[in-house]
Amino acid sequence: MTDNTYFSFGLNDRLYGISTAYVEEVFPLPELVSIPEAPREMIGVVNLRGEMIPVIDFNRSLGLDSSNYRLTDSVIVLRREKTKVGIIVNQVCEVLAIAPDEITTELEPNQTVSENGVIGGLSRHAGDIVILSDPENWLSAIDSHTFKLVENYLSQDRNLSQSSADIPSKHAVFAPNATPEEREVFRERANNLKLPFESQDLTRVKPLTIIAINQQLLGIDLGIVREFTDIQQVTPIPCCPPHIVGNMNLRGEIVTLVDIRPVLKLPLTAITRSSKALIVEVEEILAGVIVDDVRESMFLLNPLQIIAVTPETTSINHDYLQGEAVYGEKMISILDLAKIFLSGGLIVEQVV
Repeated sequence: MTDNTYFSFGLNDRLYGISTAYVEEVFPLPELVSIPEAPREMIGVVNLRGEMIPVIDFNRSLGLDSSNYRLTDSVIVLRREKTKVGIIVNQVCEVLAIAPDEITTELEPNQTVSENGVIGGLSRHAGDIVILSDPENWLSAIDSHTFKLVENYLSQDRNLSQSSADIPSKHAVFAPNATPEEREVFRERANNLKLPFESQDLTRVKPLTIIAINQQLLGIDLGIVREFTDIQQVTPIPCCPPHIVGNMNLRGEIVTLVDIRPVLKLPLTAITRSSKALIVEVEEILAGVIVDDVRESMFLLNPLQIIAVTPETTSINHDYLQGEAVYGEKMISILDLAKIFLSGGLIVEQVV
């Protein structure tokens, strides 16, 4: 693989990266169905639109013990040739550009390379250490026995297309430490993933990206978010208003960087080294939005928890808010970013 971009994710408070060439898709962790006698790292399978995908616990691939599975966990589906496998991670992060000369094989004293070659090197990015994994080194081993095991078992037990509530007791219970309510969400996700894209029911959970602007926490529909990236080498555009910051080269693609603070009636602030660009696609508009921080790349919100906005809770322009919700010990405002781009006056002569 010659692509130097890496899909990063968090696991056990560490940052990992896998070449984007292998990443097929990402979705919230669903209920998995176990297969007896499967390898230790394989937790189960999921029916992904009619295709049975083995899912492994990346902790176990690293030689570590697995942790309790949470609703905030995700599955990253990796493709190698004609086969697919999912890995469970705690947090989905940004896409990183890492040149080969930025990668070292000299690991820290407390970091060892696992015998199965899961860890391939290290790199530093924005002060963080990124542990890089080359799936070519370990997906091939999974191919050789796991997929054959899954195929053989599928031919004997057609119950695997069902949810665990209907599966005989010989199958282990997924996430045994989860509450009944959490287990129901896992099950709904699994049932939803069986359906074609156009039939999937997304009404029960609302995936959001949580960002910070001027110390305000905002939730944005994950469906329009393409990635997060650092802000580098912005070229100003002549004769544009202040909210049009300039153009940025994103791996050969020119993206216009905008500041949505004026639309939200928030004061403009200078870009800092910690500022990020939230790359979004709204209909045919591709743009970068300046944010102070990305607090969480994917947060699943029950729409029933959304409440109406009141003047006492936020000073943000209510015209572009869909409501508010509890986030930890704080409140987040749910931002209608699509409405901002389509009717908020950001577009100047089709620049954005």
